[in-house]
Amino acid sequence: MEPVVIMLVEDNDDHAELISDALNNTIVANRVVRFVNAESALEYLHGEKAQAAEQDHPLPGMILLDIKLPGMDGFQMLRKVRTHDRTKRIPVVMLTTSKRDEEIAKGYEYGANSYIVKPVKFEEFRAKIIDLKMYWVLTSELPVRNNEGLKQ
Repeated sequence: MEPVVIMLVEDNDDHAELISDALNNTIVANRVVRFVNAESALEYLHGEKAQAAEQDHPLPGMILLDIKLPGMDGFQMLRKVRTHDRTKRIPVVMLTTSKRDEEIAKGYEYGANSYIVKPVKFEEFRAKIIDLKMYWVLTSELPVRNNEGLKQ
């Protein structure tokens, strides 16, 4: 099985390290590409380099997206991902500390595939990330991708 590229858009270094460690400590190979803001993540997805379809610049198989980011927030990024032909089918999981009903509803309204609240306890947080990866990488069938979007 080819390693899945997982885009992590998370500005908190501690959370990013915990998420990356949990993702990398399973039997299924993946590559985590982290961004600290939505603007740089969108540049990776939609910018000139992405359009050139370079081999070291693959589309992610999944995006883990925090809501509270510097500059553009996660909801704004989600809307841009969903309106672009190259990225509209990529599974996006909102991964945040907010349990607010209106934010959960907004995430799904804007096209999130899942909304996960980060637990406070370290082991619970780690277990949720591992379960998330196993579901999206092993259980769920994802569209076959190349850098132009879906293969025909």
